[in-house]
Amino acid sequence: MARTPSAAQVLGRVVLVTGKEEYLSARTVGSVREAVRAHDAEAELAESAASELTLASLGEMSAPSLFSSIRCVVVRGLEDLPDESVDGLLSYCDAPADDVALVLVHSGGQKGSGVLTKLRKLAAVTEVKSEEIKASEMPGFVTSEVASHGAKIASDAATFLVQAIGHDLRSLAAAADQLTNDYPGEQLTVEKVQRYFGGRAEAKSFTVADAAFSGKRALALEELRWALDTGTAGVLVTSAMAASARGLARYLGASRGARDADLARDLGVPPWKVRTVREQSRAWTPEGIAAAVRAVAVADADIKGQAHDASYTLERLVLTVAGLRESR
Repeated sequence: MARTPSAAQVLGRVVLVTGKEEYLSARTVGSVREAVRAHDAEAELAESAASELTLASLGEMSAPSLFSSIRCVVVRGLEDLPDESVDGLLSYCDAPADDVALVLVHSGGQKGSGVLTKLRKLAAVTEVKSEEIKASEMPGFVTSEVASHGAKIASDAATFLVQAIGHDLRSLAAAADQLTNDYPGEQLTVEKVQRYFGGRAEAKSFTVADAAFSGKRALALEELRWALDTGTAGVLVTSAMAASARGLARYLGASRGARDADLARDLGVPPWKVRTVREQSRAWTPEGIAAAVRAVAVADADIKGQAHDASYTLERLVLTVAGLRESR
């Protein structure tokens, strides 16, 4: 089903929403309601819990009112549908009323799977899945969101946005909406995303660490100065550097044939970051990582011990780590 369906796609039909991702389910329900209201501004909206549904109550909700014959009926928690109501619901869904859009929401899991199997066989039923999105798929979700607004985003910009925002789909969708509205007709780059969402301290710290462990001295120093100027605490930078060092050490000691999903779990990083660690590891040895870990420990102790000049301590750390990587 399209992101915003037409009235013809939902009236006289049944939309079956399945899956554990509540945000996606809620958006599908909202899109059906919007389609019905766009078709008839006075259309009636009704909602019920499946546990309370009977053939009589379904008939009442789907019956024409004095104001409009067009209705949108949402039934939530389909997994809790009473056994005695199953046949009645299936009978309705086999021949739904032409002026009613019925939305059935199942929150995932095995409970009620028998009803789902029967519903999927009916010609009038369209299923929309709201499966949970894996961490590795988050940048793809961002790309899709941006595309739904008629815009494009660079892959590294999508990854950066996930780093900055986190894995909450509602927040990521809102960020994509804001960016596409503020940069109409323009491709979204890391610089543009960073301008809005680079203020997240943890994201900035890991940007510094990634640049340092990739041997990009100038970029690492630039990101460090920008992070410190915008209030990022020095301990967050040393923490990110330590995490990057640990991730590299674990990668170098991992089995060469391991899958990315298994590597991500072992490294303690999101699956999409395995590629970054893999690329960085090509220029690191166990001895170099050990030296980097020692340098991070010294800098961290200096920062926590109220070093006279924290920025100098961190700049020295960045240059040391980048130099160790380059010296291989």
